[in-house]
Amino acid sequence: MAYENILINNEEKTAVITINRPQSLNALNALTISEISSALDELQNDAETRVIIITGSGEKSFVAGADIKEFSDFNQEKAEELARTGQNNLFNKIENLNKPVIAAVNGFALGGGLELAMSCHIRYASDNAKLGLPEVTLGLIPGYGGTQRLPKLVGKGIANEMIFSAKMISAQKAKEIGLVNEVFPIEELLAKTKELASTIARNSPMAVSKAIKATNLSDTERGFETEIVSFGELFDMDDKKEGVSAFLEKRKPNF
Repeated sequence: MAYENILINNEEKTAVITINRPQSLNALNALTISEISSALDELQNDAETRVIIITGSGEKSFVAGADIKEFSDFNQEKAEELARTGQNNLFNKIENLNKPVIAAVNGFALGGGLELAMSCHIRYASDNAKLGLPEVTLGLIPGYGGTQRLPKLVGKGIANEMIFSAKMISAQKAKEIGLVNEVFPIEELLAKTKELASTIARNSPMAVSKAIKATNLSDTERGFETEIVSFGELFDMDDKKEGVSAFLEKRKPNF
């Protein structure tokens, strides 16, 4: 499928989605959101793809935010539709995808850009990255899940400080508070992210998929039961049989 605002590069078992709007610092508009969503559908159904990386083109910006020009004249009804559609069609889709999605945050991740990164399962950042939710400076609040995901990642107090003050934080600060997993020089970021993806891709895709589902429910009443059921279900699947056989035979598993 041909895309206008994103690029897709497949390497072995990893697919890299690059948001390619450098003239607008990779800001999210409706078309870009739709294209990322379609790409995820395509990759989710591709048996050769086991891990997905999302990044931005260039070295200045992952995603600098939503494209404000598109919604500047919206009323309440249209704004609610914008937020609901974006959450359902992209941000929630990423979080609940059955394959791991890693954000390689290269530069600015502001507003919708940070919300996009937070919807991913893992975040690596470049040392020049700046992260923040500046919506209150526009008389708004985050609408793509920022008020829900940020407190879960960094705690309510720090999340409130970031959202209420609208201040940007450095990549190193983001690592200190648990918002990103690791920080690398910009020229090493994608390679390091691919290394992690390659490590994940060697493991059982079925087990990783079940782990995503269970960890996504870790703060709900269904979390423990989901873990128990998923643990049991895996015992009747080929991946478990191969993994245990490989361990007992002292060889690497072939998933």
